[in-house]
Amino acid sequence: MMEVKLTDIIKSMVELSKKYGPIYTFYLGSRPTVVLCGYEILKEALIDNAEEFSGRGEFPAVQMYSKGNGIVYGTGERWRHLRRFAISTLKNFGMGKRSLEDRIKEEAQYMIAEFRKSKGQPIDPTFGFSAAGSNIICSLVFGDRFEYEDKEFLNLLYLINNNWHLMSSTWGQLLFVFPKIMKHIPGPHRKIYSNYQELGAFVAKRLKQNRDTLDPNHPRDFIDSFLLKIEQEKKNPNSHFNYETMLKTTVNVFFAGTETVGSTLRYGFRILLRHPEIEEKVHEEIDSVIGRDRQPSMEDRTKMPYTEAVIYEIQRYADIVPMSVPHTVTRDIKFRGYDLPEGLNIIPLLCTSQFDPTKFKNPTQFDPTHFLDENGLFKKNEAFMAFSAGKRICLGESLALMELFLFFTTILQNFKLKALVHPKDIDITPESSGLGNIPRPYKICFLPR
Repeated sequence: MMEVKLTDIIKSMVELSKKYGPIYTFYLGSRPTVVLCGYEILKEALIDNAEEFSGRGEFPAVQMYSKGNGIVYGTGERWRHLRRFAISTLKNFGMGKRSLEDRIKEEAQYMIAEFRKSKGQPIDPTFGFSAAGSNIICSLVFGDRFEYEDKEFLNLLYLINNNWHLMSSTWGQLLFVFPKIMKHIPGPHRKIYSNYQELGAFVAKRLKQNRDTLDPNHPRDFIDSFLLKIEQEKKNPNSHFNYETMLKTTVNVFFAGTETVGSTLRYGFRILLRHPEIEEKVHEEIDSVIGRDRQPSMEDRTKMPYTEAVIYEIQRYADIVPMSVPHTVTRDIKFRGYDLPEGLNIIPLLCTSQFDPTKFKNPTQFDPTHFLDENGLFKKNEAFMAFSAGKRICLGESLALMELFLFFTTILQNFKLKALVHPKDIDITPESSGLGNIPRPYKICFLPR
């Protein structure tokens, strides 16, 4: 532990890999944990040995609330049943379907209207980005969206944003390493649990509303579908579907779906302020393919390789979640010459794939050509792991990519960006870099085009 800076655990783990290699043991307090670094190792573990590395490891900041329940922090058969149910249900309510695209396009217009209110004056875009991303999740989970002025909605966004900051702070990193000690020590980290409880209380209220107005023949949203599943399996003593699981799963989906998209947009537009020449190229592609007379649609995506490359490069470079939520080994396994016992904590360091110099020619530079071929066409890079990989890959990947494309192109179709300082003076390193990378606060001018 003496080699680890508790103010920046991720950076310390990356540095340790340079000294000890791409697979090494790291102690979280007294708990041995194996850290995996680099694309090749991560692929071999998470994809080639997906089942053996699919257990869920310790993540105290969230586990003290979820207690092993829910889709993100569940384990074993319960988790498998929940994940299958969540994927099929969210698909039924629009994931990958045109109806979801329509919801995102509609929300994009609300966001544009919010930014227009600024009349080109400097504003902090945090709220607008978070609100738009959160409302898409709300429409899927709760069946409707919130008005941006709604006080309850504003409080929910605050709770989620505050927890994201706390979990990435020094206090959050101390909790990650020394959970048994930190739960007895006063400090800001204690607010993580109370924030989750408040978020859970809101979700519980919505669950009751849905239960009181449920029409079994016409499920309106994710919650209705979960309620029907509970009813369907009520005579099964081994069922994994119950009220507590529904509550924790809904909180998981709501939290993850709100903060990741909002943070990516926030980081992405700060990067564009630093690189106005890239913004200009995106404007040119938007004007050429879409024009100004209609909204962007997902059909435009394949005709806009540069814009698509910029969006992927933003996700790679911003590296919002540099470390996967810890995994565990599900059975004794020999891996790269090491004997890994069942239950061993595993940390897949996703950032070491995102910045792998063998897969990206300029990993420390923001460079959209990382996702373009020699003909200027979009090409995926197998080392891109912003959504993790394998059996624990983020189930909202396709939804998030759809949101990012439609929000990003709609904003740049309508606005030119203006910074308050010279582009070269804009710092695009994170404000804090803990369990998540937090973009620096900033103000931006949205100038109508």
